[in-house]
Amino acid sequence: MLSFFSKYKFFGMVLLGLSAVIIYLFYNALQPKKMLPVFQPSMVDQSLVDSTLHYKKKYHTIADFELINQNGKKITQEDYRDKIYVADFFFTTCPTICPIMTKNMAQVQDNILNDKDVLLLSHSVTPVIDSVPQLKKYALEKGVVDSKWNLVTGDKKQIYELARKSYLAVKNDGDGGPYDMIHTENFILVDKERRIRGFYDGTNREEIQKLLQDLEILKASYQPK
Repeated sequence: MLSFFSKYKFFGMVLLGLSAVIIYLFYNALQPKKMLPVFQPSMVDQSLVDSTLHYKKKYHTIADFELINQNGKKITQEDYRDKIYVADFFFTTCPTICPIMTKNMAQVQDNILNDKDVLLLSHSVTPVIDSVPQLKKYALEKGVVDSKWNLVTGDKKQIYELARKSYLAVKNDGDGGPYDMIHTENFILVDKERRIRGFYDGTNREEIQKLLQDLEILKASYQPK
């Protein structure tokens, strides 16, 4: 009699284990996939957005651009076609937040070094000072990998308009002319359709971890279902 109950006890435990696995699989299947928001100008602090876009509620994308990187190469939106990328605004002579931002962007670079779908793009807000040789010197000092990370300079008006009208990330300066600006600590996550999917404090290590997590969520959204 005892052996009879022992046999059925074993089968009961097996069935209980299988039931637990099935319930777990069903639970995971029913959970909604994590998705990142698609940011529109109306969703962002208006001090960071050109006034012409304050009430735009949909279809916002990064505009076409043509800038020059640390190697003197022309960089356009075509270099970022079908890529996810992280953008920011900096200048090489900044003594305050830029060194921290660059160090943290280098951490992001380390995480995406072997990921062919992800790139980085840093825009100088003082393009007159940040010539190609100056950018190259800075890139060498900071460990920039040319194939992953472009530091770009160019026409100040174009960079200003990208900051305010495309990336929705930089405040007006208001002191030195119509195209002067105060760069901010924002890192901006951009998807393959050139849409903004996240803003992160580039001086905050916890925010960098959040960026890396969100990057994985965004990459997963492009995986075949």
